[in-house]
Amino acid sequence: MSSRLYEARLARVVAYIHDHLDDELDLNRLAEVACLSPYHWHRIYHGFYGETAAATVRRLRLHRAANELVHDAGPIDSIAERAGYSSVQAFSRAFQASYRMAPGQFRTEGGASMFVSLDDIESGDTAMHQVDIRKQSGFTVAAIGHKGDYMNIGKAFELLFHWLATRGLVDPRARSLGIYFDDPSVVPADDLRSMACCELFEPDAVKFEAPVSRAEVAGGEFAVLTHVGPYAQLCFAYQWLYGEWLPKSGRETGEAPVFEVYVNDPRETAPADLVTEIWLPLKG
Repeated sequence: MSSRLYEARLARVVAYIHDHLDDELDLNRLAEVACLSPYHWHRIYHGFYGETAAATVRRLRLHRAANELVHDAGPIDSIAERAGYSSVQAFSRAFQASYRMAPGQFRTEGGASMFVSLDDIESGDTAMHQVDIRKQSGFTVAAIGHKGDYMNIGKAFELLFHWLATRGLVDPRARSLGIYFDDPSVVPADDLRSMACCELFEPDAVKFEAPVSRAEVAGGEFAVLTHVGPYAQLCFAYQWLYGEWLPKSGRETGEAPVFEVYVNDPRETAPADLVTEIWLPLKG
């Protein structure tokens, strides 16, 4: 079987997992989706993605649960059940193992309260508010477009990196980034536009094929906020950057869209240790 055929079959599994997180996702069902032997397909999946399919399902369900905890007021037992846990206790153990906070603590301490007013920051207390001004030349990326809730862009990243890996185009120097075109506070979640991207150093040597396309990231001057923690907290980092830092900085935003650079891999990194850089273009 050719690598392209494996690519297509495993891409179906990735898409199925993202689209059916509320369903029973046992290994036999996923083997059927992949059209591969149930005795071997999970080893193939692990070889391609570096984690088991069960670990992927668990990670994505906990990611969704973290987002629900900071954005919704629903009871924790309902969130636990939707994440596939039969009891709040089991959900709490799994959540705390990944996020280093119990679900209730994450709901109260893992959101907007982490990003206080600049006027309230004590001298030297800048860990959660590190903003650097950086200059960046333009560069080229391989990209897959995503339409819908920004929290679900992970599916596009999975497909993009699978596409790159099967073509020998994964470069450890390359940055992973998401480009976000719309303001989620004014655009309905289903209509939000974004792109999952990976930096390319020799783009002219790449033969682009759907769904992957070539895109250019404009250079210029940027305010870069470095956030450490789960992706579910990023919306509060944006509120602080636009609502607190920008008005007091004396700077104006540029014309290009904001993008995020993902410094480490969520497959290999605990959510509490994820490092994300928010790059806000500035007018020169």
